[in-house]
Parts: sequence; C-alpha cells; structure tokens
Amino acid sequence: MDLFAATPIPVVPTPTTPPPGEGFDLFSTLMWPFKWLVELILVFWHWLFTAVGMPATAGATWVLSIIGLVIVVRSALIPLFVRQIKSQRKMMEIAPELRKVQEKYRGKKDQLSREAMSRETMALYKKHGTTPVSSCLPLLVQMPILLGMFYTLSDVKKHAEWGVGGVGLLNTELTRQFYDAQLFDVAPLHVNMIDAINQGQTATVIILIILVVLMIASQFITQLQIISKNLSPEAKTGQAYQMQKIMLYVLPLAFIFSGVFFPLGVVMYWFTSNLWTMAQQFVVIRNLPTPGSDAAKQREERLARKGKALDSKGRVIPMEKYQEEQRRLAEEAERARAAAPKRQQPVGKQRAKKKQAPKGGPAKKASTDGSGKPAGPDAAGGSAADGTDGSRPSTTPPKPPKKS
Repeated sequence: MDLFAATPIPVVPTPTTPPPGEGFDLFSTLMWPFKWLVELILVFWHWLFTAVGMPATAGATWVLSIIGLVIVVRSALIPLFVRQIKSQRKMMEIAPELRKVQEKYRGKKDQLSREAMSRETMALYKKHGTTPVSSCLPLLVQMPILLGMFYTLSDVKKHAEWGVGGVGLLNTELTRQFYDAQLFDVAPLHVNMIDAINQGQTATVIILIILVVLMIASQFITQLQIISKNLSPEAKTGQAYQMQKIMLYVLPLAFIFSGVFFPLGVVMYWFTSNLWTMAQQFVVIRNLPTPGSDAAKQREERLARKGKALDSKGRVIPMEKYQEEQRRLAEEAERARAAAPKRQQPVGKQRAKKKQAPKGGPAKKASTDGSGKPAGPDAAGGSAADGTDGSRPSTTPPKPPKKS
C-alpha cells in the first residue's frame, strides 16, 4: 500500500504528475479495497492473454484486459442493475398518484396538513413496494466499484513516472508495461486528448475523437430506449419524465468533458461500459417492460405470434391456459358482483312518507259544513227520502210538521 510510503524517486526526467503517497488521503484509503479488487481482475486477464501468446506490452493485450475487467465487474452488478430498473419504473408509475397527493395539500403549510401528506405519501410507497431511496441504493452500491476501476486506470501514468506499482497485484513492472502500451502501436493508453494535441500525436487525437463520438451515441441510445419505449402514458406526464428528457441531451456534454481530459485507457473502459449498459438495457426492456408502455405492447404481440401470453402473475403461459384463466377471472368477478350488496337509491322526504302509508292508500278527509261539523248525508250527497241525488239542491220548500 503506497499511501504511507516515503516519497519515491521519479524514473523519468520531468514527471508531469505529483508524487504518489504524499500525506494521508482519506478518499484513497476508503477506495483501497476496491482498487485492490480491480487490479486483481485486470492482472488476471493480462496474465490469461499473455499465456496464450499475446505480447505483455502490446496495446491490444491491455485493451482486451480492460474489456475483460468491465465484463467481470458489470456481470457481478447485474442483480443490482435489474433492481434499480424495477425501482425506477415503479417510481415513474406512481408519479401521477404522487402528484395528486401534492395537489391535494398544495398551499397548506400547517403541521397537520404536512403530517397527513407524509402519511398518504408513505402509504402510497408501501402499496407499490418502493421508495425514492430504493431506486438510488443500487447505484450507490455500484459507485465504489466503478470509481475503483476509474482511479486504477487513471493512476497508471503517475505510478509509472515515479516507479511505483498499484495497491495490489499491479506491481511496478506491470504498471510500466501498461504505461508503454500503445493502441494500434500509435496511441499510448496513458495519454489524454490535451497531451496528444500538445505533443502533436494526430493518430491519438483521431482515435480519442472517434471513441468520444461512440460514447455519446451509445449513451444517447441507452437513454432513448427508456423514455421512448419503457414508459407508460401516465409516467410521460410527470416531472420525472421531463427530467429524463433533459438528461437525454445533458449527459453527452459530460462525455465530451471525459473524452478531453481522461486518458485513452479510461476512455476505452468508459466506452466498453456504455456498450454493456446499452445491451443490458435492451434485454431488460425487452423482457421486463413497464406495464402499459410501448415495449410491453410489443412483447405481448411477440408472445401472441408464438401462441403464448402473460398470466395475472406475469408468467409466460400457452394461449389456451391464458384464455382459461381469463374465463375463470371473469366468472369470479361476476360472482363477486352478484354477492355484493346492492346500492340503495337515495329517497326524498316526501317519497319516504308515501312509502310509509298503509297499503289501502291515504284516508280521505271528511267534508264539513259551515259550522265545522261533519255534514250529514243530506248535505253531502242527498238521500232516497228526498228524491235528490245530490247533484243540485232541491227547489221544493220543506213541509211544516203536522199538529197533533
């Protein structure tokens, strides 16, 4: 470990890098185990290629070793990558629901409203089995390993100029071989574009420009696959989608920066890693698309052409079993609707009183005469005795009573 070693003596007349191992560097100390692991994998691939007859100092040997390093590390990170993709997909799916919760409490600054908003948000995360941290955690786990790869390749020039090795199996001799290696026998792996321009290394500049263009194209295609095929219509209306579109055009600027200041060996590693990400993204989107997205519809069409479909649990099954499952689900839904209590229609007060009346109908109100007393049959409808039918009053005056 060169972190606590004395200042070495340079092996070149005018070193262009500061001496390694000066003082205590907390970041280098934290990165030490990851750099040691990266050097182990890199040296193993170099030994394997030299064992089959390739020159130890050839640029092709070290480039293939870098590619082998990327393959091993990225293969080990596949489970984390798939988990990250699923977490990001779930966050995009619930974005419309999160936006509704935010709109519900917009402008409410009191403590009770904030607590209620927090509870509803956490309940939404729990329902869908995701959190913002779950989509970032796999990336955080990957970062130390990826940084270990980056710093191991970046430190080759400094270690070679000062005659020291890495932190592990990349000893002084192997470090010098890496430093002397040239891609296509014209482009040193330790030179960046600025140094190549200053030193008039036209071939190195051309190779770096081609690699940077390919890096940008691969990153653009990878990001475009996500926002064009693997997002549901609801997710395309959220703020996360707008950020994805912005990153689609912002990320290439970062690769232009890396292509100018990073050594050729690091740029080669970055380009290979981008190719891996692009292929891995293609496989994930093809086989694990977001429900409702264009990629999901294309997958269903491919399965239908093969006589297959996805069941309710997302498993690929024959079409006959799929149709049988759909019939069963339809029957279960029909039984559930039949067993569910029917909704009662709201009833007004007047209608409720009518329903409470006796079956014979409401009682008729008795007619009264001018004194308020119930009128007799003579006044109401006449009688057989007076010969009237009640349709009009009689014009014959009543006879006086006989004297006894």
